[in-house]
Amino acid sequence: MPEELQQIIPAPLSPIIQETFAAISSTREFYQEVKIRDDKKIYCAWYHTTAQRHRQELEQMRGELNILGWFRFKRR
Repeated sequence: MPEELQQIIPAPLSPIIQETFAAISSTREFYQEVKIRDDKKIYCAWYHTTAQRHRQELEQMRGELNILGWFRFKRR
C-alpha cells in the first residue's frame, strides 16, 4: 500500500483490502497510459497533416513570382 494511505489508515489492512487498493492503482495506471497513448496518436496525426499542408504551401510559394527579390540590391 502507498505511504500516503498508510498515514491516513494506520491500522493493518486485511489482504482483501490490500488487493482492492492494488487493483484500483493498477486500473488508474492503465487508464492513464491509454490516455497518454491516445493523446500522442492525436498529436502525431495533427503533426503529419500540418507538415503535409506546409509542404504543399512551400511548393506553391516556390512557383510564385518573388517580388521582394526585385528590391534587393547588392552593394559592391
